[in-house]
Amino acid sequence: MAQTNTPGNEGAWAALSGEPPAALFPTLSPQGLALWRRMCQHPQAPLFRNQSGPRLSAAAQQACRWRQVLWRHAPLPPPGLPGRRPWWLHAWLARRWGHIPAWAGLAPRPLPWPQMPTHQRADLSADLARHVWATHPRAAQEPLICFSTSGATGHPLKVPSLPSVAADYRAFHQRALAHFGIHLRAGAGQVGVVLAGFQQRCFTYASVNPLQGDCGVVKLNLAPHEWRQPEDRAAYLDALAPELISGDPVSLAELAQLPLQHRPRALLSTSMALSQGLRQHLEARLACPVLDLYSMNEAGPMAVWHPAEQAWQPLQPGLFIEIVDERGQALPEGELGEITLTGGFNPLLPLLRYRTGDHARWVRRPSGWMLADLHGRSPVRFVTTQGQWLNNIELTHLLQRHPLRRWAVHQASSGALHLRLDPLPSGPTLQGIEQGLRHLLGPWPLHTSALTADDKVRQYTRDET
Repeated sequence: MAQTNTPGNEGAWAALSGEPPAALFPTLSPQGLALWRRMCQHPQAPLFRNQSGPRLSAAAQQACRWRQVLWRHAPLPPPGLPGRRPWWLHAWLARRWGHIPAWAGLAPRPLPWPQMPTHQRADLSADLARHVWATHPRAAQEPLICFSTSGATGHPLKVPSLPSVAADYRAFHQRALAHFGIHLRAGAGQVGVVLAGFQQRCFTYASVNPLQGDCGVVKLNLAPHEWRQPEDRAAYLDALAPELISGDPVSLAELAQLPLQHRPRALLSTSMALSQGLRQHLEARLACPVLDLYSMNEAGPMAVWHPAEQAWQPLQPGLFIEIVDERGQALPEGELGEITLTGGFNPLLPLLRYRTGDHARWVRRPSGWMLADLHGRSPVRFVTTQGQWLNNIELTHLLQRHPLRRWAVHQASSGALHLRLDPLPSGPTLQGIEQGLRHLLGPWPLHTSALTADDKVRQYTRDET
């Protein structure tokens, strides 16, 4: 679904007008309209700051349905071991090669695979347009969506996407849920999913999903200041009774603190590494499976954690995963290396041997080939001088407002902060950044320097106490 930012209290606006904007919901059914009103006008609804609505034509919706059926059931590619490649790789490269300037600049036609270089986030961040298929046919039929992401390596990036790509996430979520014996049932008049954040500021909206009978989709912020009363959070969620709740470990941990009576069929944890202890706590508290998804904005959901197999099950039939060494050579079974991706389901941003910065090893399990010992991104909390904890995304909101290529923030066990910036600004810009950091965390000792580390720098770190 396309998303359109609008300022102000959208919940209050909806209650006054009683009607969603026709341009945002051109195909809304009567059942969908009734549900939208119920989600927005509920007396305990949160502050909705934005608008989002289905932006796909009937033909595009049907194409999504066909793709999602295929992706839910198609076999996965072979593991990216030395000499092993998916059957579709050569044709996939040939079709895209001349349309991606960064690839075409390597050679007139696709290179032999052993000579194919790897790419990394720094390449995309430095010149994104050279890695985008800007003339893809779907780009002319759908409005462009750009997702801003900072990532673990500290290279800010806007990921170009389409409404159909956002809709296609559903196929891989369904594939992950099927591994746990869960098949989606929510339809007209019901809420399919609540996307829960826990931030100072958060993109929030209420919408419907036409690919699932106009069931409800709500993105909300669990931070108490976004609600009339803090106790409204549990009451509203109980009233919506969503089939699924999705969030990151920080927001799901907050969810577990609420006196929620509703039991969703599953929780989906994304964006950050989920500890085993928190997963077990969430499952016991909400009496449902918790799916830990390995995902990133550049590639979407890539794998799901299988507790019984103690490994990660890949999810995308069109995503070829290699484990490579520092020279970009594919490693054999059992050897730890960097997760590197080729393919993907975003037609505007096909990936070619894209280094993720995360590490794992290929292993064989009873269910097939899986990824083990995955070292991914972990949530980092910073402590204020008042002893309160702050999600690292709050620092992202501060720093991404400035023209920085990269940044890294480290907090010592004493509370002292080391801020590294690339480029290192001077004058009022640097003073504004430092003042903003002190406003968030308090007057800790602060040292600022230039960031000169290589591409694998971790954006947020903190000493354990």
